[in-house]
Amino acid sequence: MSKVNNHTMEPELIFTQFEKMCEKYPERAAVIYLGEKFTYARLRDLINRFATALNRLGVRKGDKVLLYLSNSIQWVIAFFGIQKVGAVVVPVAPIYTSYEIEYMIKDSGAETIICLDTNFGYVQDVFSKTNLKRAIVTNLVDLLPFWKRAVGFLFDKIPTGIVKKSEKVYFFKELLKQSPEPLKVDIDPYQDLSYILYTGGTTGFPKGVPGNHMGMVSYVRDVMEDVAGGYIEEGKDTYIAINPLFHIMALGLFVAIGLNYGNTTIIMPVPQVDSILRAIEKYRVRWMLGVPALYRMILENDRLNQYDLSSLKYCYCGGDVLPIEVFKRWKEHLGVSIFQVYGSTEAGHVTYSRLDREPDLSSIGLPLKSRECKVVDPDTLEAVPIGEVGELVVTSDTTLKYYWNKPDETKRSYVEIDGKVYYRMGDFVRLGEKGDIYYVERSADVIKHKAYRVSASEIEAVLQDHPTVVGACVVGVPDPKVGERIKAIVVLKEDARGVDASELIRWCRERLAPYKIPQYIEFRDMLPKSKVGKLLRREIRSEEQRKVSQEKTKW
Repeated sequence: MSKVNNHTMEPELIFTQFEKMCEKYPERAAVIYLGEKFTYARLRDLINRFATALNRLGVRKGDKVLLYLSNSIQWVIAFFGIQKVGAVVVPVAPIYTSYEIEYMIKDSGAETIICLDTNFGYVQDVFSKTNLKRAIVTNLVDLLPFWKRAVGFLFDKIPTGIVKKSEKVYFFKELLKQSPEPLKVDIDPYQDLSYILYTGGTTGFPKGVPGNHMGMVSYVRDVMEDVAGGYIEEGKDTYIAINPLFHIMALGLFVAIGLNYGNTTIIMPVPQVDSILRAIEKYRVRWMLGVPALYRMILENDRLNQYDLSSLKYCYCGGDVLPIEVFKRWKEHLGVSIFQVYGSTEAGHVTYSRLDREPDLSSIGLPLKSRECKVVDPDTLEAVPIGEVGELVVTSDTTLKYYWNKPDETKRSYVEIDGKVYYRMGDFVRLGEKGDIYYVERSADVIKHKAYRVSASEIEAVLQDHPTVVGACVVGVPDPKVGERIKAIVVLKEDARGVDASELIRWCRERLAPYKIPQYIEFRDMLPKSKVGKLLRREIRSEEQRKVSQEKTKW
């Protein structure tokens, strides 16, 4: 088992190490975004300007700011600028609908939102329904040179949205014109919130996961010291950020491998395969993080052999189980292995494959030193013997152990064992003799679609809001290309007329982000339930898995 450091870690804010790198490597490119280089000195200046602007707008310590942007230089500036004033970042997916962001704005208590102009319509929809006081709007290319923007607009390569000016609407680019001022904000790394990240809920509503500065600093330090240490070249290396930065996995590695080591990060706004390969070749990228679907897309690209990817040395994969055939094909084509990273929004980064050995394909790695892992019987919470399957529970001395405004969800997911509070990962694993953790299967409540953790209950709740639906069960159907496809089994009212799958999919599309929408809808007369009326989702999931197996057998 990994051991917890019990407050022996020196307190530190998320941006402390980054500030040191700004002093050490001021002229080194911190970020390259759409071909534009932002040095450490320039990035720090932009962050300080934005923090000053937020302060002048009235954003104070503890205030919540919704960050509703795609991967971009503005995302980085906003993330750190919000932290500088002691406010709390609430990063959300830029593909969320007004239905989803309204809930998150209300639940978090956010009064400020930073959004793309293409999403401003959604923000406008919720202004009168929430306590929003201000919106800060930007376009993906706002911070690029004029000539690049002009060419992009000329050839219609840049999506834009209509923004109506008002006293509550501000423009990101204009705010950066303000001269930076020193801000004196007393922030406690253990007590004060740094962020609230939203993840799927078992009751149909997303859960806010609050995080303090030390919760993130702890695993970032672990990655720097125990994973990358000895392999990374400080001030010389290059990392490519492809996964969405609003995910804990991508954000953590961006900070650990890129900014905290004085290295250069290539930020990709859209995961377009040729653009990714071109960037790896051009900037001689050595480090990358992907999900199984991304690695598969790269391998299946017809032009793969046209790019020089020989610089790649350290490739990590997270978000879902890495298929063996993808690992083998990657090793065959590029001559390097894919290593595993595993964690969750609640627990942060938990395990990593170590770089000093060839990865064990069935292992998700060794626990980081600030994370203590146990494998327990899900019913009794007693530890199971080494080699036996049980549920993984994780604790850390540095993390917060509750959901935002969700006491019932907190009781369900956080349990006390031997005087410590552990988070129930919902994944079934076994512990190896040498401390490696081997993944077996996930909870039936969570679907892994294109590396997103999709809450089955959230989709069920939306379906059951339809006036003709009396019951719904959502499960993941195994698919090698996307992990799992989303299938909904629906029971309609007896007098329902004219309602088909397309109508229910349209209903979902109006209320859910695209990656949460079911690909299939099947109608039944009833759903399997336990004696106490609990939906037996695992039973339906097993049934769907048997169907897939039978289809494979036929072929």
